[in-house]
Amino acid sequence: MPWTVERKHDHVAVVTMNTNKVNAQNPAFFADLHAAFDQLEAKFSDCAVVLTGTGAVFSAGLDFDHHFPMFARRSLKEIDAWFESYRTTNLRLFTYPRPTVAAVNGHAYAGGFITAIGCDHRVAAQGALQFSLNEVPIGIPMPATYVEIIKYALGTPAAAELTLFGQVYDLAAAQRMGVVHRTVALGELLDAAIAWAALVPPGCYPAYAFSKRALQATTMAAIDAAARLDRDWLSRGMSDPGSLRAHARRYRELKGRDITWALPG
Repeated sequence: MPWTVERKHDHVAVVTMNTNKVNAQNPAFFADLHAAFDQLEAKFSDCAVVLTGTGAVFSAGLDFDHHFPMFARRSLKEIDAWFESYRTTNLRLFTYPRPTVAAVNGHAYAGGFITAIGCDHRVAAQGALQFSLNEVPIGIPMPATYVEIIKYALGTPAAAELTLFGQVYDLAAAQRMGVVHRTVALGELLDAAIAWAALVPPGCYPAYAFSKRALQATTMAAIDAAARLDRDWLSRGMSDPGSLRAHARRYRELKGRDITWALPG
């Protein structure tokens, strides 16, 4: 089911992610994101953007059923091609020239966490939400490109703690670390996110776009420099035998069943 894009204010469009029940990120999710942003550019050029999910999860991150078998095939060419597409998707959100506000309705894990912090401002629903960059404990190297985005959004100390140790944080801890800027009752979430997105009127979008680009300039330069690290080493780390065994362990823990793909001997 494609994402919905609805004008909820004179100059704010709400994009609701609904690729699957937990917005697990796979090729369909990436295609839905691009289709939504194509629609924003074509039909909502006067709108800021609020990005949200449904239910108890904002986004659960990478779809293990799609990605773990791909990593286990150990084709560096295939993994490199996948990452280039994944990188393009996240950079499109991160550099979007109009205001972007994440209305975090539920848990945000791994790639879903990165989707949230790729937005300029983040409002979360009060409750037992969980936040985690748990790639490393799962055996997934954090791409250098995303490390720079995390540092931009949260600062280097928080980025290092979150990235290297992959712990799960509650909402209060996430707010202390800057993952979330504000919390509101669930019933007030969209209204609060829309109100923040509406702070910049359309006539000021050129000023916003330039200022955002200036703020991100050093990060984008670092991302360009980091591209070589991702290109030279990321696919090797994704398909390392130790990483693949970690993927299998996590899959069994989460799904409660054995893997359906072969591991290297």
